[in-house]
Amino acid sequence: MLHKIKTALLGALLAGGLASGAMAAGVSDKEIVLGTHLDLSGPVAAGMPSLRNGMQMRLDEANDAGGVNGRKFRIVVEDNGSQPQMAVRAIDKLLRKDEVFAIVNAFGSGPNAAVVKKAVDEGAIYFAPWGASSIIRKTSGDSPLLFTTTPNYDSIMNLGVTWMIDTYKAKKVGYIYQEGPLGALMGEGIKRALSAKGMSYAAEAGYKPGDIDFSSQVARMKAADVDLIVIATVTRETIGVMAEVKKLGWSNVKVLTGNPGRTGIVLQLGKDAVEGLYGVGTWKLFTPTNGPDSVKAWFANYKKKYSNEPDENALLAYSYTDIFVKAVQGAGRDLTADKVAKYLQTNSFEAPIFYDKQVFKGNHFEPEYVEIDQIKGGAWTSLTKPMR
Repeated sequence: MLHKIKTALLGALLAGGLASGAMAAGVSDKEIVLGTHLDLSGPVAAGMPSLRNGMQMRLDEANDAGGVNGRKFRIVVEDNGSQPQMAVRAIDKLLRKDEVFAIVNAFGSGPNAAVVKKAVDEGAIYFAPWGASSIIRKTSGDSPLLFTTTPNYDSIMNLGVTWMIDTYKAKKVGYIYQEGPLGALMGEGIKRALSAKGMSYAAEAGYKPGDIDFSSQVARMKAADVDLIVIATVTRETIGVMAEVKKLGWSNVKVLTGNPGRTGIVLQLGKDAVEGLYGVGTWKLFTPTNGPDSVKAWFANYKKKYSNEPDENALLAYSYTDIFVKAVQGAGRDLTADKVAKYLQTNSFEAPIFYDKQVFKGNHFEPEYVEIDQIKGGAWTSLTKPMR
């Protein structure tokens, strides 16, 4: 009987809300509130201004043009420190206090995996998390409100490591990895590549997010006499591992990072320490002086607006946010999460930084491309054409 009463009350409340034109969470007559959580205080903090500013730049453009369907965007940014527990606190605030309509461009495999289900269960769109897509999808329960854009780490590392072995005839492969979803998923792809060659790890060593000393991990690789080290690292860790390799004077080993470490910020901060580093790339690398005229103009506009040096991560965050803005536009004035999701699922998207026109297949960005690059003479240099 109690269950029937509750059901009847809920039905009445829903009917009343619909009849009175109730709006989705985070949506008012003149505003759409978005949220994100970034590493503002942890090991990747140096790269976060690019993400934050890239998002804000696109939202400002939309607002300056009068908004979308009569509404302007406001984004609330919270710190996750690359720690899942901090991400939980951040998402609780964004959902309960700020009542956001969507989470966009949130950073980190572990932080995103820790909170995505809570967000989608509350009915929020979870768009373009920067992290291990397949693990984030799994932890969400494969929610139709989650849209992943980062290529799957296992498939891209499988292709990248296979290319390195075939090209440089590596005989002993070592693996240094961040403990958690990032290292686990990249490791799956690396093991698959090794297994196909009848190989296994010659050595492996983990580290915790936030660690700054990688001497023991690199020493383990040196003791095993590996000729290829694959590293599941982001900004600071990529530089730290390379610095240890250089400190040992270890010149006959190759080091390959996944796409979170193949960035302009690693080059800017690492300088000589990262010379010779190989990277698995999954989008085009542009600089303020390298790229089509439209990209050069974008970088120039960014530089006028913000104090930090623009890089490809800023452009990528801008491009993802542009897709979300277009989806909100396409959903119409009567804005709901379901309408935004339908637009994303039924349209294709292009941007200079993408290798090809992209679609959401099973709510995941496809096609996926891989390019192998190396830092030569202080610049990322392509070694391959994009491989699908």
